[in-house]
Amino acid sequence: MPDPNDPEAEFVALLTSHQSAVRFYIASLLPGEARAADVAQQANITIWNKRDDFELGTNFKAWAFSIARYEVLNFRKREARDARLQFSDELEEIIADEIVSHTGDLDARQAALRHCLSKLKASDRALIQHRYFEDTSLKDYAANVGRSVGGLKVTLHRLRSGLAQCVRGQIAMERKTS
Repeated sequence: MPDPNDPEAEFVALLTSHQSAVRFYIASLLPGEARAADVAQQANITIWNKRDDFELGTNFKAWAFSIARYEVLNFRKREARDARLQFSDELEEIIADEIVSHTGDLDARQAALRHCLSKLKASDRALIQHRYFEDTSLKDYAANVGRSVGGLKVTLHRLRSGLAQCVRGQIAMERKTS
């Protein structure tokens, strides 16, 4: 817990607690853009540099999202030479508003996913870990564990479906108890 007498410590706590939401927001405004993490890093730098402009006690997430949106716009201006699909300002505003309304659920969904992953068998967690966080192919993993690639794909499909159902159930249970 930050020291209430130390505004910088409180700001750091706010910044760190909103990191997932800021990254999610930027990624949603730059779908498929591999450099979204770079834009998020630049947004963090700007947020830090403008920390004296933030008034403690006001809505940090809205303030950080507005900075993040400007960083996305700056990124797009720099990339204007690229012929990729660009959203109209109106559509971008609609998407931005929609994302803001859904990022509140992000922490709850992450907590639910962690809970659901903890309920999996170790071998299933290892398969999920490999598929989403490792750089080796599914073929190499199949050879290492002595299973077919097709069998692993079926297992992954079953695990993803089960995890999605578990997360929905956890979220519903949390909403009931709230």
